[in-house]
Amino acid sequence: MRILVMNPNTTASMTAAIRATASAVAAPGTRIIATEPLWGPESIEGHFEGYLSAAAVLDRLATFETPFDALVMAGFGEPGREGAQELLDVPVLDITESAAQMAMMLGHAYGIVTTLDRSVPQIQDRLLTAGLLQRCAAVRGTGLGVLELEEDRERTIEVIIETAREVVRAGAEVICLGCGGMAGLQERVAAALGVPVVDGVAAAVKFAEAVVGLGLSTSTGRSFAPPRPKVIGSWPLSAHLWPAQGRVRAFPSDAEFSAQTSGI
Repeated sequence: MRILVMNPNTTASMTAAIRATASAVAAPGTRIIATEPLWGPESIEGHFEGYLSAAAVLDRLATFETPFDALVMAGFGEPGREGAQELLDVPVLDITESAAQMAMMLGHAYGIVTTLDRSVPQIQDRLLTAGLLQRCAAVRGTGLGVLELEEDRERTIEVIIETAREVVRAGAEVICLGCGGMAGLQERVAAALGVPVVDGVAAAVKFAEAVVGLGLSTSTGRSFAPPRPKVIGSWPLSAHLWPAQGRVRAFPSDAEFSAQTSGI
C-alpha cells in the first residue's frame, strides 16, 4: 500500500517532518510518499494563503505521476480536500477531520491547539462543515507562526503544553494538535497533560490504511463525482512548466502532466 502525504505549503523541512511522523505509525508494508506543491506559500496562516495552497495542491496532484492508494492532506482547517476527492480515484483524508474523529472515539469532548489565533475561525468553520464542531470544547492558538514551530522545538513544546492546559480547563478530554508542523510532538504533550493527544497526520495515515484495507474509496455518486470535462485555461500550471506524462481520473489518457517530485 502506498499513501501519499501532501504538505500544503512549500517548506521542504516541514514535509520531511510530516513524512517522518507518517512513516513511524505506518504498518509494515505501507510505503509513505511525501511531497509539497511546486509553487505556493511557504506557510499557510489565513484564507488567502489557504486558497492559494488549495490551487497549488490540486495542480500538484494533477501532475503527480507516482501511483498511490490513498491521499492524506496534511493541512489543518485548510480548503481543497473536496476538490481532491473529485480529482482522484483513491480515498482522500485530511488531518483536521481525522484528528477530530479519532479524538471523539477517546473522550466525550475534544479540543484543538493550533498556531496563530487568526487560524481559529478557519478551523471552526471546517469542523462545522464536517459536522464535528458540537463535541469540540475549544480551539486555541499558541501565538506561534507555522514556521516558528521549527525554530526552537523545546519552546514550541512548552507553548503547546501551556495552551493545551487552557483547552483542558475548557472541558476537553482529548487534545488534537492543530497543525501539520506539530507532527511528532504528541507524546511529549500527552506526558505533560495526562490526557490523550492526537496527531492528525498519524490519525489520517491509520484511517487511510483502514479504508484501503477494506477496499473502500470516495463515493462518486453525487457530491464528489469527477469534474465535468471543460477547458480550464493554462491549467495545470505545472504541465506548462514541466511537461511529462501523468494520470488522474478527470483527464483523458493522453493528457500531459509533470512527473517532477520533491524527492522526499
